[in-house]
Amino acid sequence: MSSSDKNHLDQTVKFDVVADPQEISSRDILFLVHDALQDKEYHPINQIVGYLLSGDPAYIPRHNNARSLIRKKERDELIEELVRFYLGQNR
Repeated sequence: MSSSDKNHLDQTVKFDVVADPQEISSRDILFLVHDALQDKEYHPINQIVGYLLSGDPAYIPRHNNARSLIRKKERDELIEELVRFYLGQNR
């Protein structure tokens, strides 16, 4: 191995994760799911809470791709968004 190869192996390579610009936010997902639930005449709050507590996607309809959308985020990320919003509005 040449000395230039050894120098290259000793250097730290920086890796940056770039967020996907197409990725939808937790906030937007919650609003879209809410709207889909209203369209289907479900009680949106009850259904979303049911999903968040149980993890069962059956609480969310397939209407307007809502079930697929809500599963794009972990439940804790959705709960975090709700808490952040609630506390931000009530301080």
